[in-house]
Amino acid sequence: MAPYLLPLITFLPLLGALGLLLARGSADAVQASSRWVALWTSLVVFALSVMMWLGFDPHLAGAQFEVQHAWMPAFGVSYHAGVDGISLVFVLLTTFLTPLSIAASWTLITTRVRDYMIAVLLLETTLIGLFSALDLVVFYIFYEATLIPGSLMIGIWGGPRRIWASLQFFLFTFGGSLFMLLALIAMWTAAGTTDIPALMQVNVPPAMQNWLLLGFLIAFGVKLPLFPLHAWLPDAYTEAPAPATALLSGVLSKAGAYGMLRLGVLMFPEAAHRFAPYVLVLGVVAVIYAAIIALAQTDMKRTIAYSSFSHMGLIAVGLFSLDPAGLDGAIFQMLSHGVVIVALFLCIAAIAWRTETRTIDEMGGVAARMPKLAALGMLFIMANVGLPGTGAFVGEWLVMIGALHVSFWVALFAGSAMILGAVYTLVLYRRVMFGAVKGTAALLRDLTGVELAVLVPLAIVTLWMGIHPDTFLRLFDPVITSALGGHAANTASVAHQAVQVAAR
Repeated sequence: MAPYLLPLITFLPLLGALGLLLARGSADAVQASSRWVALWTSLVVFALSVMMWLGFDPHLAGAQFEVQHAWMPAFGVSYHAGVDGISLVFVLLTTFLTPLSIAASWTLITTRVRDYMIAVLLLETTLIGLFSALDLVVFYIFYEATLIPGSLMIGIWGGPRRIWASLQFFLFTFGGSLFMLLALIAMWTAAGTTDIPALMQVNVPPAMQNWLLLGFLIAFGVKLPLFPLHAWLPDAYTEAPAPATALLSGVLSKAGAYGMLRLGVLMFPEAAHRFAPYVLVLGVVAVIYAAIIALAQTDMKRTIAYSSFSHMGLIAVGLFSLDPAGLDGAIFQMLSHGVVIVALFLCIAAIAWRTETRTIDEMGGVAARMPKLAALGMLFIMANVGLPGTGAFVGEWLVMIGALHVSFWVALFAGSAMILGAVYTLVLYRRVMFGAVKGTAALLRDLTGVELAVLVPLAIVTLWMGIHPDTFLRLFDPVITSALGGHAANTASVAHQAVQVAAR
């Protein structure tokens, strides 16, 4: 089964979406069956991905479960896919969060249910495809394809400003991808192939490396997002329905960070050293700027959206520390952030669905009416802050080690994410959960069985990552260590340049 395992994981959601598209019957019957078909399809895909995880050997170099088929051999293009330790953890993140998002939509999505479930399954296929792609053309196709279901989920099922938010999301991502396409064509012209393992062995001239890395930085910096390419994020996360926001923030934003790592830092290490001081400064700016803006928000969901942006700035710092610990921390933080941010958005959705508002000033006394939500919410708030015992602490700690190897000041300012994060998240929690009961809060009922079935697994994984981080670190650390072995970072030079850039 091993040769067919990765294609099954990749394309089974697509088959599920086609099945839903061809379903016939009354509107109520199709709506009910669509939920169950999507849920069971995603659960089977998750089970298959766990099988792949159990069969994965982290001690073997290179990709495993590899498949390659000729596609356009005259142009050096093939369907080439496989997973190493880095891509495996992102495939697992995708397949874990998708069924939880589908379950969370059970009561939150009530119109055009079949179309929504098709969009979710299509998004799962495109995400797994891009995380496992070993050919640049295949990666580009899957990366661009995420735009279709992502934009539709915002534009059709979103809030009052959904059209504007969807348009922003589409144009920013599509415009950024143009630079990736130009870089892809330039690499194909120079090497005659788009196979990523082959391109990793090509000796690219330094000047060309700079231009190629710049193209990838712009493309992936939009999806990450990297300051100042973040303008689409607050509206997209706020207007999208909560289950869609969970996938956009939990997985889709990680596609930008994954691409920046795979096609930037690891493919062009010399150019990455030259760009590192500037990206480090942008990452630190994102951490501080987004945290300050989050504190000023009056909408619960918008606060968490800016929190996500702040943490992605920390991930950028880890990636461009060009240090094994920093890169490990960035990957671990991506995984932890993916779980925690989804949980926070779904906790907010549980309150907003009952009170029909997300305005912080209209909240109060929720903990007295929803003690289960208050307990789980506190766990996720502490994880978002980086409390020891949660996955976020491990990721942030490793990023700080990597940043310290570059500069004390970079580590200090990037580490302010923990302090600033504690300020705005605890203020949010206090204002919503405690104090006098306001408005419709008096009528609140605690979490349902379905909501607990969604939030409890997220809580378990959050604690699991904090208590046994080696479960995941052992998968991708050998890949990072091997990739950086021949390209030791000139940390003193990077530190000097970063301080100079910050001084300007």
